[in-house]
Amino acid sequence: MSSNASHRAHPCAPALSPEVRAALATHHPVVALESTIIAHGLPRPRNLRVAEELEGLVRSAGAVPATIAVLDGRAHIGLDKAQLERVATDPGMRKLGHRDLAPAMATGASGATTVSATAFLAARVGLRVFATGGLGGVHREWARTQDESADLRLLARTGITVVCAGVKSILDVPATLQRLETLGVTVLGYGTGLFPGFYLTSSGEPVDWTVRTPEEVADVMRAQDVLGGPGGALVVANPVPVADQLDPALHDRVLAEALAECRERGIAGQAVTPFLLDRLMRGTGGASLEANLAAVRANVSLAARISGAWAARSPEDPASQSGRAAGQ
Repeated sequence: MSSNASHRAHPCAPALSPEVRAALATHHPVVALESTIIAHGLPRPRNLRVAEELEGLVRSAGAVPATIAVLDGRAHIGLDKAQLERVATDPGMRKLGHRDLAPAMATGASGATTVSATAFLAARVGLRVFATGGLGGVHREWARTQDESADLRLLARTGITVVCAGVKSILDVPATLQRLETLGVTVLGYGTGLFPGFYLTSSGEPVDWTVRTPEEVADVMRAQDVLGGPGGALVVANPVPVADQLDPALHDRVLAEALAECRERGIAGQAVTPFLLDRLMRGTGGASLEANLAAVRANVSLAARISGAWAARSPEDPASQSGRAAGQ
């Protein structure tokens, strides 16, 4: 048996759902979706309804949804109804970044995948488009804490297109953009010259490149493949619609109060993010969650259209050939 065949047969190798496997075999559009928002980002039972809604948005745009999670030590690319319900209802579902995948598989653990784990597993099986809410980034007071999300380095070496609404506004947005530049991650503003602010349509920070159609994004993906190189991600920053954004004045006031409380109480490290997100949720009367969901819906819909534009490339296109070879 060849080493490649042996690797694919290993019990820790990702398991593709029949629908995702068939879509990949026929070059049908597929969109990867994370599962952390289902297991850890939303209250029950709304989380399951949202998970089903997001998959429905992908299907309505003519693509196949591939929600990703690790169940009993096996990464699943595409979940059936029972598996999706399990992710949404099992209180023991862990939160897995890409560094956690190997121990989770070796020990038979189950967990929902974060941005870094989802991007890694999606690219591992050849998926090219991934939709999420917002990326992780450089944390405030980085000079003192040296704290930044694992998303950044993973994206710097993973050839996947990520549709997001920027990075969470509780982070240091200018420093995150600088870090992405340093790591060589390309950022496109979708229909905007300003980087989105996750809950807000704009963070006020400029982006270097703007695209306006899914076809233009697919053209950039093709150009990446032709160029070759280190194989970093393409970030498509899609602003939450103005009508759905969190009121900017409310956002700024609540975040400032939460940051001040954080300093007063000496909250640091990994405890900062959940504390700030909780304060935003409570301080805005749940409006921050609704803005988050509006952003996710818009990103999923756009990702499905980008995946369709990418799949529509000619099979003879050298870029598409190299892209498929890279994902095999």
